[in-house]
Amino acid sequence: MILAYRVPRVRLETVLTFVTVIVLLAAWFVITAEGWVTDVLVPSPKKVWDSFLVILRDGYKDHSLAAHLGDSLYRILGSFALVVVTAIPLGLWSGTNSKVRAIVEPLVEFYRPLPPLAYYTLLVLWLGIEDTSKMALLYLAAFAPVYVACATAVGKVRPSWIQCARTLGANRRQVFFRVIFRACLPDIFTGLRTALGVSYTTLVAAEMVAAVSGIGWMVLDASRFLRSDVIFVGIILMGITGILLDQGVRVIERRVLPWRETLPKAS
Repeated sequence: MILAYRVPRVRLETVLTFVTVIVLLAAWFVITAEGWVTDVLVPSPKKVWDSFLVILRDGYKDHSLAAHLGDSLYRILGSFALVVVTAIPLGLWSGTNSKVRAIVEPLVEFYRPLPPLAYYTLLVLWLGIEDTSKMALLYLAAFAPVYVACATAVGKVRPSWIQCARTLGANRRQVFFRVIFRACLPDIFTGLRTALGVSYTTLVAAEMVAAVSGIGWMVLDASRFLRSDVIFVGIILMGITGILLDQGVRVIERRVLPWRETLPKAS
């Protein structure tokens, strides 16, 4: 008896993503191999790979690669955890209470457009040069996107859903947790993913003052000595870890909101 083997169907989007990566790598290889750009500005893929192996074996500036990654992830994930337990409740509260929104929203809207370096020096003066000031900077950078997403999501909840819940006898607590909070979850996860990306873009700024470890510090230190190969290694590692962290949030989102996977997607 011959068993039929069904070949899994590959989505067109997956193929396009794979082809895009291959084209970019091929272009990188050709540009450096032909010498169109100086090696100081754009190192070859082989040089970047060799530098990665050296850093993996010997570390960089008295710290192993695992230590650099661990310190950066500690700062990002520690500040991100604080954002989750503060920005989400405060954003939802602001969305349901106009008095709270009148107090909090002007402060958030004031500092949200400011570049991180504009107030990082103040954080260093107030909190010192250790990890506290760095995590505070990452916290402030990630707080605004989550707060805005939560407060905006509350305003998009259909009043008819709330009225139906009250008609069925739900009290204020039940209306909030079973209707408003659940309706806001898609926007909350979008805000969390955005905040995680913003934290990574602020990482170099957070590690530029009195730091001796971290992927962002490694990139900044290598730039002082025109070590573009080390810069590329740090940027690629930051990109990969950023993707993995974002995928982690998406896994949690799929578990909390499985019904989103069944919605029809725009073609």
